[in-house]
Amino acid sequence: MEQTISPRKRIGLVAHDNKKADLIEWSKFNQRLLAVHDLVATGTTGTLLEEELGLGVVKLQSGPLGGDQQLGALIAEGEVDFLVFFWDPLEPQPHDPDVKALLRLAVVWNIPVACNRASADFMISSPLMTSDYERRVPDYAGYVNRLDADA
Repeated sequence: MEQTISPRKRIGLVAHDNKKADLIEWSKFNQRLLAVHDLVATGTTGTLLEEELGLGVVKLQSGPLGGDQQLGALIAEGEVDFLVFFWDPLEPQPHDPDVKALLRLAVVWNIPVACNRASADFMISSPLMTSDYERRVPDYAGYVNRLDADA
């Protein structure tokens, strides 16, 4: 199955504490590109982005308070087209299972994920960011049917 994603993307933005400054700097550099998309972010990150960019940002809960899970739910519902998640691989996170679940859902539902500035730079500057894109949505009917049969 395919889903047409319009030129106006819904971008999820998340950053761990040690990576917030990097995400803010990246966002300011790409403000013109981000301005034509809809932005959604976990709480603290969203507040910082809104203040720095002057753009509207839908703010979820803080990551450790459920924001990562809220963003994951939006991905599963097809409400996020692209995830920028500057996570800190060197710092243990108290909500690490939520972080892994968020990354897992992005892969499960086949949405692009940028985990560092280099990948975010490549993706945000791609011609696919400003055009329609036919995203393959995985068909999990067989998997769901197998689970129902086992129940």
